Amino acid sequence: MKIDPAALAWKDAYKWMIGSILPRPIAFVSTMDQQGRANLAPFSFFTGICAEPFLVCFAPMRRGTDGAKKDTLANIEATGEFVINVVGEKIAEPMNDCATEYEPEVDEFEEAGLNKLPSERIRPPRVAESDVHLECRLHELLHFGDQPGSGSLVIGEVLLIHAKDTLIHDGKIDTNQLNPIGRMAGPAYTRAIADTFLMERKKKSSRKRG
Repeated sequence: MKIDPAALAWKDAYKWMIGSILPRPIAFVSTMDQQGRANLAPFSFFTGICAEPFLVCFAPMRRGTDGAKKDTLANIEATGEFVINVVGEKIAEPMNDCATEYEPEVDEFEEAGLNKLPSERIRPPRVAESDVHLECRLHELLHFGDQPGSGSLVIGEVLLIHAKDTLIHDGKIDTNQLNPIGRMAGPAYTRAIADTFLMERKKKSSRKRG
């Protein structure tokens, strides 16, 4: 089967995207508007970019109804600051509650029953129930269209990492204790540690080629 994305309606193209790019880690992004109101929303188009400088990115799509910017994107454009809170299974349900499209004045922390922790280098609060937080300053913002199905790429420089003390062993995060979850297609999620396996990367061969 061959599929030409240009021939698809955006909702159909989106289904092909989320059905093939998986599992996807979840960026639980907290922001604050210029009036000081907090916002919290999950995004599963999320990954790291590089370690020097320490850059991460996530891609908020436009609203499917009218192509308007989501509150998270509008807040980052206005303030240049955000926190990525890592999602472990223990906060899966409140994270999902925050996926609801509330009005800008609604505080999703309160709606989902989550607590705030103050950040140290930026204004937006962190999610107390999350075990890892990345305080970020906007590095670059790219827009790709302004219609339903369009999106943006938010690139952030990580200014400070917070991690629960008990997660760290020999300078590394204990993945089993973090117990992260990933997004699949539709309403499906996956446990990252449910069925893992190891493969060591092969070392470069010293054998000369003829």
